[in-house]
Amino acid sequence: MVENHNYPNPKRDNSGNSLHADCENCFGLCCVALPFAASADFAIDKDTGKPCPNLQADFRCSIHKSLRKQGFKGCTVFDCFGAGQKVSQVTFEGADWRGGQETAKKMFDVFPIMHQLHEMLWYLTEALTLKAARPIHRELIIMLDETERLTQLSPDSLMELNVPSHRANVNTLLLRTSELVRTESLLQYKNSKKSEKSDHQRADLMGANLRGADLRGANLRGAYLIAADLRNADLRGADLIGVDFRDADLRGADLTGSIFLTQVQINSAKGDAHTKLPHWLSHPTHWSAFEHKNK
Repeated sequence: MVENHNYPNPKRDNSGNSLHADCENCFGLCCVALPFAASADFAIDKDTGKPCPNLQADFRCSIHKSLRKQGFKGCTVFDCFGAGQKVSQVTFEGADWRGGQETAKKMFDVFPIMHQLHEMLWYLTEALTLKAARPIHRELIIMLDETERLTQLSPDSLMELNVPSHRANVNTLLLRTSELVRTESLLQYKNSKKSEKSDHQRADLMGANLRGADLRGANLRGAYLIAADLRNADLRGADLIGVDFRDADLRGADLTGSIFLTQVQINSAKGDAHTKLPHWLSHPTHWSAFEHKNK
């Protein structure tokens, strides 16, 4: 991930904490706290609180370099937005889950909550980089500070937190940000017909043929684009928060200037060297294999 933003950087919140996973400072929480089921993404079933059999004593993965080949594609997609190291080093002050059953249970309960808070920090921090959102920067900063304050709470307080209520407040500002950015985008592209076709919020576009589609400034919040053909599509200025890009073909697509896109979404899709991304996101290593396979 390239860090060439002026303040604020989408990779860092206002306290300087990383908003991207730092596994060196985490106790393998995603490999223990989270459950998964045998599927196209995971080779086995695993319950909440049960360590993955590939997790080593040093909290590292024994098959990290071959996760996809061994059926653990889901692991290569996940990103905790820095929640893992926050819980490990801040919330529990360096005490790991092997220290006792009570500590372990609390860590596993707190981790998903922290994950949600850090995801909100990511979106709020990105919103503050957007010139079009300047009219609400003060409100965004206040919400960012409040969200960061919540991440500093004790384990017990975090477990009592009304996360859906706070997320709703954050989402109100993200919606306003989206409207400001997309309005500016539509004016920039001077396409008067776009207003009639730009709302695809929560649309079911699974497997859709959108090759070369003009989706500039579109509202795609929460849309299902699983296995959709988006080759050479233009997604500049589009709101992509919560879009399901699993196995979507983004080869040659232009996503520069799109908002609220995460590395998790990109990791779940297919693309190539010609896919254009916002500069704080990177091309997944598995894209090169997909590109080579489909030449």
